[in-house]
Amino acid sequence: MAPVLVGSALAWADEAFDGLAASLCLLFALLIQIGTNFANDYYDFIKGADTAARVGPRRAVAAGLIAPATMKRAMVSVFTIAFLSGLSLILWGGPWLLVIGVASVVCGIAYTGGPWPLGYHGLGDVFVFVFFGLVAVCTTYFVQTGGVTLEVWVAAVPIGLLAANILVVNNYRDVETDAAARKRTLVVRFGRGFARAQFSLSLLIALVVPVWFVGQDYGDGMFLPLLVTPLAFVHVRRLARAKSPAELVVLLGDTGKLLAVYAILFSAGLLSSG
Repeated sequence: MAPVLVGSALAWADEAFDGLAASLCLLFALLIQIGTNFANDYYDFIKGADTAARVGPRRAVAAGLIAPATMKRAMVSVFTIAFLSGLSLILWGGPWLLVIGVASVVCGIAYTGGPWPLGYHGLGDVFVFVFFGLVAVCTTYFVQTGGVTLEVWVAAVPIGLLAANILVVNNYRDVETDAAARKRTLVVRFGRGFARAQFSLSLLIALVVPVWFVGQDYGDGMFLPLLVTPLAFVHVRRLARAKSPAELVVLLGDTGKLLAVYAILFSAGLLSSG
């Protein structure tokens, strides 16, 4: 929801908000997220990344709660509904949005599925940043306004980075089991020190971007996202000091909450400037 919220707030600030278009973007984004999670559940089990040694939250297929074939059908169904719902956005953004829709579905599956799964080759972070940051924010704004400004691209950066931080914590926790399954995430490739640096730098950039917006005359309301600064420092310390998978599971959820709070405060700042 975070990228759609920020993209819509930017449209509101530019007096171009369209509630129906924003709602359709939200529906599409949620369905793509759900479909991707279903694909991860299915393909990680098929490829052997999810086993009895998994230390994270329970996966439905690996736990025997849902048959692999059933999960695969659910994945296909959700992606199909997502694509069909996204077709309606062509009325606002034109036929080129088909490219966004197809790419979103393909990458949602290819993240852990297909002959060259992105997540198994260290590209998961990049594609989360691109699709749940740049693409989601900019497309949401585009369908409501008909264009994309520099400010929209800049606003999309912290959303994508904070979304990728959720993946960083997840992969940080799973580094041993991922390495055993030959899932070459960035943490597996470069180590936990690199992951901590990536996590910290992403938070730092997210805190700098609102200050840039203040400098672009968006008003002092854009300082609101800086309220998460103490929480960001706490998260960096928790990641560095984590001794058990259970601690990282909790941090994983809290990283998602930080993204949500940041997006709400960022959007509030934009609305106050509009």
